[in-house]
Amino acid sequence: MNTIVEKITEQLQNAFAECGYDRKYAKVSLSNRPDLCEYQCNGALAAAKKYHKAPIQIANAVLEALGENEMFASAEAVMPGFLNLKISDEYLAAYLRGMDADAHYGVQNDPDACTIVLDYGGPNVAKPLHVGHLRSAIIGESLKRIYRFFGNHVIGDIHLGDWGLQMGLIMAQLQDEKPGLPYFDPDFTGEYPAEAPFTISELERIYPAASARSKEDEAFAARAHEETFRLQHGERGERALWQHILRVSVEDLKRNYDNLGVSFDVWLGESDAQKYIPQMLETVKAKGLCVESEGALVVPVQEETDAKEVPPCILVKSDGATLYATTDLATIVQREQDYHPKKYMYLTDKRQNLHFEQIFRVAKKAGLVGPETALGHIGFGTMNGKDGKPFKTRAGGVMRLETLIADVTDYVTSKIKENQTVSDDELPQTAKCIAMAALKYGDLSNMPTKDYVFDLDRFSSFEGNTGPYILYTIVRIKSILAKYGKPVSPAQLLSACSAEQKQLMLVLSRMADALWSAYRDSAPNTICAYIYELATAANKFYHDVKILTEPDPARQASYAALIDLTRGVLETCIDLLGFSAPERM
Repeated sequence: MNTIVEKITEQLQNAFAECGYDRKYAKVSLSNRPDLCEYQCNGALAAAKKYHKAPIQIANAVLEALGENEMFASAEAVMPGFLNLKISDEYLAAYLRGMDADAHYGVQNDPDACTIVLDYGGPNVAKPLHVGHLRSAIIGESLKRIYRFFGNHVIGDIHLGDWGLQMGLIMAQLQDEKPGLPYFDPDFTGEYPAEAPFTISELERIYPAASARSKEDEAFAARAHEETFRLQHGERGERALWQHILRVSVEDLKRNYDNLGVSFDVWLGESDAQKYIPQMLETVKAKGLCVESEGALVVPVQEETDAKEVPPCILVKSDGATLYATTDLATIVQREQDYHPKKYMYLTDKRQNLHFEQIFRVAKKAGLVGPETALGHIGFGTMNGKDGKPFKTRAGGVMRLETLIADVTDYVTSKIKENQTVSDDELPQTAKCIAMAALKYGDLSNMPTKDYVFDLDRFSSFEGNTGPYILYTIVRIKSILAKYGKPVSPAQLLSACSAEQKQLMLVLSRMADALWSAYRDSAPNTICAYIYELATAANKFYHDVKILTEPDPARQASYAALIDLTRGVLETCIDLLGFSAPERM
């Protein structure tokens, strides 16, 4: 089932071709003057230059070729050469019946669907998740769902920061705090304890303490470097201790991500890429891409077409240490061997744009990926407080993610209690649903690349462009259908008999276009804009049309089928955004 715009475009293309004009001019778009028409085609203006005719002359010819087309209630050519189109009520109803009968509501899979590695999350072990991790998790989860909806095989990889100096810092601090641990005894030959010698809370205290200490204590810093060296060279005690750090951290990360409704298919990290580094370096060297610069091994990536300087990509520092670029390139080697993806998408803070541009160029130049493999980076903006600065706690610190979720949930709970709309038994789950909608929609309704202001009052409102408003619309529809109490089927959906009904039907018909746009541009905000428009149209329809008191049974059944389709579309879309609706609010 093609999108409504594709179907309209096809009719216009045929008409343009019949008149001897190139089909490319038959581009159809949503009208920017809904008071005049529903869709428009401005192709006659562009075609006029090529065919040396007045635009209105071309438009009139195309209009005549359209003839008495059942798709359109009206079609007219207006000066200087616009084609204004209105969909017929009968055609629109038939299109929606087709949507309703399809499990995907008429949304077709991408014919070029493929295997995609989606790299998002990126937390460091031994550190708590904080609000800085929120956008990557929320946007990444939504993109994963959107890509899969269009038929792609998506591998969501968290790509943990689990290697490097931070591990050595923790180990050096542990050695001072718990000197009796066997991991630091070179003469210990027995089995190391199965249980970790610390909790996640202890780990989260130890790392910042060690990091601060290393900046003031040179001897301690040197010991941390030594512990890192021993770990990376496979010393038995350090490896066992590192395994404890990793297990305890991952268990806590999974708990927190589960609480946010975010999941990953692969829990690999920088450590897993280490064994691929020699292979990657050998490949890059064999291509003759490496040069030595002040003792470091670098790959020049500047191109003649660059408007700005793009610095060389450093693979190995003068002291032999590797960097994030080294690990990221080695990870590509790993993913090529394990998954053979046709597309890579990385989701990080936009301040890493240059980093990814560098590694993408090296990967292509060295042939680490095929020439047709797509490499993309989505750099997101920051979540800011009302002061326009990165979001902080009231005390000025970085807020833990679980604290933010708890605060939003508590706020929503208090609002629900004010209205006493749900039972005490339902309250926790209902509040969690609404809190997730407020949090995720508040983020996703913004373009990923843009900064945004976190406003709990606005995000949690049941009115306006918010997640709770969308949920309220769904719950209201469920309530109406429950009171209607009869089976609902697509075949019952009739032509519109009011302006409000047709507007709702028109918005519903644009679902596939909206989702395709979100998929093509990796932009969940497009879905948010669409469902806000849909929810607004649904509420206006409900306000102006008395569904439950409609005396005509066929018309009442049609109304029920229409709002049931609306419910299904809304629930499908919010699932793509990563949240769900409660039964009551």
